[in-house]
Amino acid sequence: MKALCQGHPEGEVFRSRKFIVFASVFLVALLLDQATKIYVWTQIEYRTEEINVIPGFLSIVHAQNPGAAFGLLRDAQYRQVLFGIFTLVAVGVIIDLFRRLPRMDWFMSTVLGLIMSGAVGNGIDRVHKQTVTDFIRVYTDHPGIAGWLHAKGLSNEWPSFNVADSALVVGVTLFLLHYLIM
Repeated sequence: MKALCQGHPEGEVFRSRKFIVFASVFLVALLLDQATKIYVWTQIEYRTEEINVIPGFLSIVHAQNPGAAFGLLRDAQYRQVLFGIFTLVAVGVIIDLFRRLPRMDWFMSTVLGLIMSGAVGNGIDRVHKQTVTDFIRVYTDHPGIAGWLHAKGLSNEWPSFNVADSALVVGVTLFLLHYLIM
């Protein structure tokens, strides 16, 4: 806590706009991630059930990913240790970046809250069950588009993902845009 409050009276940082924004974004995104994963885990049959949200484009499924994005490292012997170390390092870097933000920087506080919620959300899954619950399925059944994709050797389906993945992608994209533009 002393490191987080460096340069500020101890309670001041927790009342600052940046902390309130960071904590709110982190908690809301983390709770949404965990609630949706619990729903999928308990209500949708693994690999067999599907809820069509937008037929031919978007559905809710139940998938378990033992790897990282796109199933990377799914068969690596020490993947749990590697993912654990990566998550801890990511959280440490995020806290350090947050600590260095100006008191009124709500934008980067939001961005860091999103990134941290994604890292922690998927980290909770890995600790709890050694896999990550994915459930958002984006695909196309349009014959022209699916045929074109298959002719190019591509899939007509994006790998399933979850709220934590979405928070990470949005957060990292905004982070990169901010630093590329600023």
